[in-house]
Amino acid sequence: MSNKLLLHAEKIDKSFGPTHAVNEVSLDFYEGEIHALIGENGSGKSTFTNMLTGILPIGSGTFTLDGGDVAPKNQVDANHHGIAIVVQETGTLSGLTVAENMFLGDEDQFARGGIKDSAAMNRKAQELLDAYGLGHIKATSVIDNYDFEDRKLVEIVKSTWFDPKVLVIDETTTALSQSGRQKLFEVMRHVRDLGHCVIFISHDMGEVLDMSDRISILRDGVFITTVERGEVDEDRLKTLMVGREMDGHYYRTDFPDYAKEAPGEVAVSLRGVSVPGEIDDVSFDLHHGEILGIGGLSECGMHEVGKAIFGASFDRAGEVSLADGTQVKDINTAIDHSIAYASKDRDNESLLINDTIEDNITLPSMRDMGLVLSDRHLYEFADTYAKLMSTKMVSVKQFVSALSGGNKQKVVLARWLGKQSDILVLDSPTRGIDIKVKAAIYALLEQMRAEGKAILIISEEIMELIGMCDRIFVMKDGTINGELTRDPDLSEQDLIAKMV
Repeated sequence: MSNKLLLHAEKIDKSFGPTHAVNEVSLDFYEGEIHALIGENGSGKSTFTNMLTGILPIGSGTFTLDGGDVAPKNQVDANHHGIAIVVQETGTLSGLTVAENMFLGDEDQFARGGIKDSAAMNRKAQELLDAYGLGHIKATSVIDNYDFEDRKLVEIVKSTWFDPKVLVIDETTTALSQSGRQKLFEVMRHVRDLGHCVIFISHDMGEVLDMSDRISILRDGVFITTVERGEVDEDRLKTLMVGREMDGHYYRTDFPDYAKEAPGEVAVSLRGVSVPGEIDDVSFDLHHGEILGIGGLSECGMHEVGKAIFGASFDRAGEVSLADGTQVKDINTAIDHSIAYASKDRDNESLLINDTIEDNITLPSMRDMGLVLSDRHLYEFADTYAKLMSTKMVSVKQFVSALSGGNKQKVVLARWLGKQSDILVLDSPTRGIDIKVKAAIYALLEQMRAEGKAILIISEEIMELIGMCDRIFVMKDGTINGELTRDPDLSEQDLIAKMV
């Protein structure tokens, strides 16, 4: 590597109780590079970068940036040292404006005589948003007015406006549509071209190989190796991550003969479902024994469809009905009638983030367990399904907030496996999941399909839709713009043509 050394990590170490999350990791990062940091869920990637960026205190070891030791006390302190991060989950605060979120902890630069000049702060924020091509986001608006993707884009602007020497991108692409990802990639390349360093964490091996100059692998908190991008392919990276050869099989290999096979009974029907500003007159049937996919570009409305089925939409019109005629108008009715829902925004909509794994998994199933609930029964129930999903944890008594993003997703899925739901609405089900567990989830979905369960997958991953679904609805501008059926010749371009 001919570039100058920018950041050195010397024997960085961190434990949480008996869990050794990062085990004396030493790494070098250079000027003018995008350096990928990869590994399975719980391998220590986020813990390592959270110490670098002040989210977690350093256990032991030293970070050296530009020849000087750095140990940020918090994210604002890290920013002042030239280090920024865009986290996997939501990193903005509700109730504040876009501008207030962008300059949180750094408002003093807009103070005049000890009084904050809000107008100057708003002007600067809007100037930055416009420069990033995000003029549709208004600096003076409350951040809650924007969806998950736009909030992530605000975080990207927030993390880069001060020209950081080191920018950490922690699984951010999983929260973005294809257009959002392209904006992020432009930012990453810009930071690299300025002579700075991007540390890129992703489970998408294609993205890693496309975007990175060098790639470092962690496994169980231990540094394995660093490789140049041109030295490896996806299969080699997978082997380095999991410590053994992967067979490369993710998706289904069957292709149903629709001319001969009758569909299963209708599990849930949507008729004229509309949500103001989100979806308009959406109608379809989801059958038992099928995996139905919904895809589309950002703001096409697909994520709202999942909420509508689960009774979680505001101002919904139209009908969501089950085979027995039950009308699903609220979440309690959905759960009582065996509908499961996993939201894309898991921290805010799918999990009790400040509660235990046990409580999260057992919550929807408690009414099925009888009048007397013993602590032992609840523990064993949660432990069974957490382990079925290979959740990396100390025990089910651990708080969900302490888990990595991928392990949080496993808890969400474990909850509904325990509930034995017949209708599963899964929005971005493999977001932030490592390759080994992703393959296991796909196998589980195949099994549930064979058992007659009705499964709806909402996904921004085109190959996930093509590889797993019997039928695919493509949405555009809040309506269904096309239907495709499972076929070995179905291509990404077939879906994209109906998205744009």
